[in-house]
Amino acid sequence: MLLRVFVLLASFLLLACGHSPGAKMPLQSPQLTVAAAQLEQYLPALKGQRVGLVVNQTSQVDGTHLVDLLRANGVNIVKIFAPEHGFRGDHDAGAHVKSTVDKKTGIDVISIYGSNKKPNAKVLRELDVIIFDIQDVGVRFYTYISSMHYMMEAAAQNNVKFMVFDRPNPNIAYVDGPILEPEFRSFVGMHPIPVLHGMTVGELAKMIKGESWIDSANELDLSVFPVANYTRNTPYQVPVKPSPNLPNAQSITLYPSLCFFEATPITIGRGTDFPFQVVGYSPVALGEFSFTPRAIKGASMSPKFKDVKVQGIDLRDSTIKGLDLSLFISAYKKLNANDLVFFERASFMDKLAGTDKLRLAIKAGQSQQQIKQSWQQGLERFKQQRKPYLLYQ
Repeated sequence: MLLRVFVLLASFLLLACGHSPGAKMPLQSPQLTVAAAQLEQYLPALKGQRVGLVVNQTSQVDGTHLVDLLRANGVNIVKIFAPEHGFRGDHDAGAHVKSTVDKKTGIDVISIYGSNKKPNAKVLRELDVIIFDIQDVGVRFYTYISSMHYMMEAAAQNNVKFMVFDRPNPNIAYVDGPILEPEFRSFVGMHPIPVLHGMTVGELAKMIKGESWIDSANELDLSVFPVANYTRNTPYQVPVKPSPNLPNAQSITLYPSLCFFEATPITIGRGTDFPFQVVGYSPVALGEFSFTPRAIKGASMSPKFKDVKVQGIDLRDSTIKGLDLSLFISAYKKLNANDLVFFERASFMDKLAGTDKLRLAIKAGQSQQQIKQSWQQGLERFKQQRKPYLLYQ
């Protein structure tokens, strides 16, 4: 009797809330799923293969590293290739990454950052396929895509298949900045694309092959496994920090606008708990916010203004998005007015920009609007050029 009363009461409550038997429940958006999590899509292709992985600390599926996930599913991992910041993501920017052996698995870890940007033929002969699975941030001078370039080329030249496990681009909404000019090509800019290219690494890999930006491009056996239920309008926050000095979503958003300061005497917060979220200088104050950079192991041991108090601007609550030059132009004017050298590393600035035109335009006193207008024709050509390689609407 009590059970019958309970059932009748429950039915009444459902009807009262509008959930009649014929009513439709609200549809749930399909869950975004990174390629590495879709084992059924790629495990058959790895059966009996000798596998090399280009991975770092972001190569995870629900907290499990791809190395462990593949080993648990019987995949024969022969080599691990470590890009900038290392396999575990604990090296400073620009720090030497050594080849070693992974203590947990006993697998050889080969550095592909520094003088040895791609493995030699002897190493490649031990492999049938290379998998690239690294979280990118969609900015041309973020060097993981340069490592992907060299590994694609090595695979093409040695008859090794190349797979990209795609991940979302947190800056995919933006296509902005100058197109890289060939004479300014370097490890911080290898392709004729804008600073913000608005592509995932999978889409970019297809473009690198399709446009023959690597040697032996036609020989490359490339497979790209896309992100499921992802669009160019899907919001995405990176679950694992992609490098030591990009610790959160705000730093990733500000990175394209603040990275140019790396070629100047101004600090962007390396050696603090908020890198790429502040700007500061001394003795000229850029703002009222003060901070003191310090040595931080695994992030920045020798930051600008180490143990020196600087004054600047706190951008942790800033709404700056995309590529914004206003802070950069303002800082140039302030230091220039005080007879201080701003472009102290002019060649590095030009490599980051992919051209010397940005530096020269700022020195000539052009506004942000004037500078950005000069990019528009190149950006329109690039958007048309990339169309055949896009995977997401």
